[in-house]
Amino acid sequence: MDKQNIKLINKESVAEGTMMFTFGKPLDFIFKAGQSIDLTLINPPETDAEGNTRTFSLVSAPAEDYLAVTTRMRDTAFKRVLKNTPLNTEFEFAGPFGSFTLHNNSSKPAVFIVGGIGITPFYSILKYAAMSHLPHKIYLFYSNRRPEDTAFLTELEAMKKINPNYTLIATMTEMERSNKHWTGEKGFITKELIKKYVPDAFPPIYYSAGPPAMVSAMRKILNELGIDDDNIRTEEFSGY
Repeated sequence: MDKQNIKLINKESVAEGTMMFTFGKPLDFIFKAGQSIDLTLINPPETDAEGNTRTFSLVSAPAEDYLAVTTRMRDTAFKRVLKNTPLNTEFEFAGPFGSFTLHNNSSKPAVFIVGGIGITPFYSILKYAAMSHLPHKIYLFYSNRRPEDTAFLTELEAMKKINPNYTLIATMTEMERSNKHWTGEKGFITKELIKKYVPDAFPPIYYSAGPPAMVSAMRKILNELGIDDDNIRTEEFSGY
């Protein structure tokens, strides 16, 4: 797809150290839930060796009338400019890219295994599944340090009321550092946790996204559960 310009229309915090940036959506732009775009700063006031373009998964659903991306706010030139850019500023974008999308065969459940900011493509997919009333059984295993760090936790909890085929298993690994009450799972995502919630480990298609080390660890766990690599789809998020 050719590059186009889009305007920033909103920016907001969605967790500690994590922000969502919303842009106007071109009328002719079509994408699948789970895909990404390249976002480029136009004549930024500062830059660095990493350049002015980053790839972001879209967190908006295809039917929504805006485009949104979400990112951890590292101290880089790109992120500083992005955070401080006034609304209505134009950005250049290209896309959509990628094939990290929900499988078509609804007889096979989907099991999403996610760490931190890896939630971004899944949030789009989950909204799409709910809005389209898809029949797929979907299990989301979502690991974060604390509720304070967990992007879209409230929205993901609320989604259970909209989509009866969706199960959220959120787990926290550092609740001793949290000021919030938490009655859900604690600790890392393990074979035991997966087996606790997924009744039959073999029919589903498994998806994992997050930092490379986490994705590698999840693939190892799934292989130990007897899951064939043909039924595992992964996407690594490096650098954010």
